[in-house]
Amino acid sequence: MSKELLTGIEGVFVPVSDPEVSARWYQETLGCELRSIEPDAAVVKLSSKAPTVLCLVRTTPPQKMVFPQNEFGVGKYINFLVEDFDAVRQTLKQKNVSMGSVGGEGSFGFFTFYDPDGNPLGVCQSL
Repeated sequence: MSKELLTGIEGVFVPVSDPEVSARWYQETLGCELRSIEPDAAVVKLSSKAPTVLCLVRTTPPQKMVFPQNEFGVGKYINFLVEDFDAVRQTLKQKNVSMGSVGGEGSFGFFTFYDPDGNPLGVCQSL
């Protein structure tokens, strides 16, 4: 088959304890745009440059994303692309966001940060 079947990612579902609180954090901390909110879920758009949305879904009991143990060293489901790696890291630091150390090899850098529910989220960029 020569034609591609998939053209992108529309949405990613993230478990949260309180969609309203989480939506506010994603807006204020990451600059996401609120698209909709209801008692059990909120939808935020990553940026004007990306069609992808995050659907922040209330889970009961609250449960953060946990990536299974592996030998590859990955511990999260999501890596966000950024234009200015250092500026993003500095902004998150100024906003007191919990973050891991910077990793990478050669011209590729990445780090993990955590939302209020403890969900690990990644930032990566070719440096």
